[in-house]
Amino acid sequence: MEFKAVAKFVRISSTKVRMIVDAVKGKPVEVGLDILRFMPQKAAGILEKTLRSAVANADQHSGVDIDSLVIRNIIADQGPTLKRFKARARGRGTRILKRTTHITVILCDDLL
Repeated sequence: MEFKAVAKFVRISSTKVRMIVDAVKGKPVEVGLDILRFMPQKAAGILEKTLRSAVANADQHSGVDIDSLVIRNIIADQGPTLKRFKARARGRGTRILKRTTHITVILCDDLL
């Protein structure tokens, strides 16, 4: 059985999240949470929160052993980009792109 949690419009670039994803993908949930807890990156905290949400979603179903859950996949898709302008010399302006991310965490009972 699969359980998932989605965090949308997170204000961080998807490339920064993808760097962290490979460290926890395919590991048991408890090991993944331990790894994320001690990572200094901002993306690790966001992933940890989403992973805990997926575990809470799995806990709502009866007959599911939380200790046997495995992180099957974590997807970090690019969300909409906020466009801002910054004033520069000689009356010009340059664009600043503030990127967002949609994070999907998928857990399963056993890794297939």
